[in-house]
Amino acid sequence: MHLHALDTYLPGDSLVHRLDPRVKLVLTVLFILTAALIPDRAWLFFGLLEGLILAAVLVSRVGMGIVQKRSALALPFLLAAVTVIFARPGEDALPLPGTLWAISEAGLWRFLSIVARSYLSIQAAVLLAATTPFPDLLWGMRALRVPRVLVAVGGFLYRYLFVLADEARRMLQAREARSAAPEGRKGGGTLIWRARVTGAMAGTLFLRAYERSERIWAAMVVRGYDGEVRVLSAPLLRPVDWHVGVGAGLLLLLLMVVARVL
Repeated sequence: MHLHALDTYLPGDSLVHRLDPRVKLVLTVLFILTAALIPDRAWLFFGLLEGLILAAVLVSRVGMGIVQKRSALALPFLLAAVTVIFARPGEDALPLPGTLWAISEAGLWRFLSIVARSYLSIQAAVLLAATTPFPDLLWGMRALRVPRVLVAVGGFLYRYLFVLADEARRMLQAREARSAAPEGRKGGGTLIWRARVTGAMAGTLFLRAYERSERIWAAMVVRGYDGEVRVLSAPLLRPVDWHVGVGAGLLLLLLMVVARVL
């Protein structure tokens, strides 16, 4: 395999790297729930959560710039919530000149709160992926009683995306090698011709992936695969795992409760 862009793990020896995968999974889920349950316009608590995640990034030593760049890649998807600013008309609505649309102040605050929650959650997920090898994540999910089917599907999807992407890269290289451009002309044909070629390549890639999946599944069943994630020796929770997990968990719960009460 030649494509490694999907592998986001960054090796290290920090406290965050050494934490048990179960602790990191639970804290990440709890962090995301805390961000989701904080009321709108609770900017102080959003800032405190951002401070916690930035402190974790500094302790992990994976690089502040790397985490922020990876998190920023998901920001365009937040534009799907931009319609919220038009969905709450009222006395505070601000009409847009020349249109029938009006920006609601309440909707605008709601949109900004959604952006804050989403960005906090994305940073937590990026940090988890950057400090935990994917096999450890799979084992941690099964240890926390996540359904076996979901863990198996996630594992296969992640692992064979590399194979699928590498197969697509080889097909593109083969097409380039067979697409000579005459002198003085632009190679590649018309847009319709390109669409047909792309469609044929997508169909071929699907057939190759399907045939390979059948062979892989048959080989795994012959070797005794039953969908369970196994390790030679399951790690035990150390005192530092308990201290960090309980301490950070209680802090997140406290922030959630105080934000809801105030």
